[in-house]
Amino acid sequence: MSIATSKPFGRGSFDLVTALSVVVTILAWASAFPAIRAGLQAFGPIELGAVRFAIAAVPAALFLLITRPGWPTLADSWRLAVGGVLFVALYTGLLNMGEKTVSAGAASFIINVNPIITAGLAMFVLGERFSARAWTGTALSFFGIGLIALGEGNGLRLDTGALLILGSAVCASVSTVVQKPLFTRHRPLAVSAWNMVLGALVLAPWLPQGAREFSVASDEAIVAVVYLGIVPSLIAYGTWAIALSRLPASRASNFMYCVPPVATLLGFLWLGEVPTLLGGIGGAMALAGVAIVNWRRNAPRKR
Repeated sequence: MSIATSKPFGRGSFDLVTALSVVVTILAWASAFPAIRAGLQAFGPIELGAVRFAIAAVPAALFLLITRPGWPTLADSWRLAVGGVLFVALYTGLLNMGEKTVSAGAASFIINVNPIITAGLAMFVLGERFSARAWTGTALSFFGIGLIALGEGNGLRLDTGALLILGSAVCASVSTVVQKPLFTRHRPLAVSAWNMVLGALVLAPWLPQGAREFSVASDEAIVAVVYLGIVPSLIAYGTWAIALSRLPASRASNFMYCVPPVATLLGFLWLGEVPTLLGGIGGAMALAGVAIVNWRRNAPRKR
């Protein structure tokens, strides 16, 4: 079965498949933040990424072998390579190193520069439209995430860790815009699978040390890295690819503002971290901003 097709998979409609893909991606990536913190107790930052994506790459490679999508053209190969290098390897390494010194709330604030960068790049590179209302909703969400970070009581400071996380946000934005055209010719799960495999190969030099750390890691750290490999990586990268194939890049990225409020809720349920009033207000602002961006997009037109 070929992954090439004569027409795009996504046309910007927000149907059930798109909605489910967005919801699964948000839940999975929100849960990644506490899982990363748990994994970093036993693994080095890059070693954690290497083991995580080695776990994800095995079923991804099997998927490619079974479905036999065929080799991408030279013109598409560099876009897939950008996904493997930037969206998997470099993004993960920078984020993990940044989370060693940056609090979860501050990290979520910095990483959420991503939708702003993506919207700007999508306008200039892909010719997407992002209305004044959409920018208003984006600004509201961004400032809401800032309140979540301030609610932790640690403040926001610009240090090496913050710059590393900002770098990971840029990696995510660039790869989103670069890979968006692939979905007019390739199935989203095939694109995601290639990202997993290529990213794991880039991280392979750190895998032997990661395996040694795995052999002496605590049960909690082992569960965390296996969970990271299966849910936020294998599953969520796949559902993100489906969402990105069906929505404009700017709109798909805007939904990521839902991740910090959900991460706050999961932190309460999983780790017993009680959110502050300021964090609760920020979460509500973030969700309201996403609603503003997407409000009435599918409303029927008056005749």
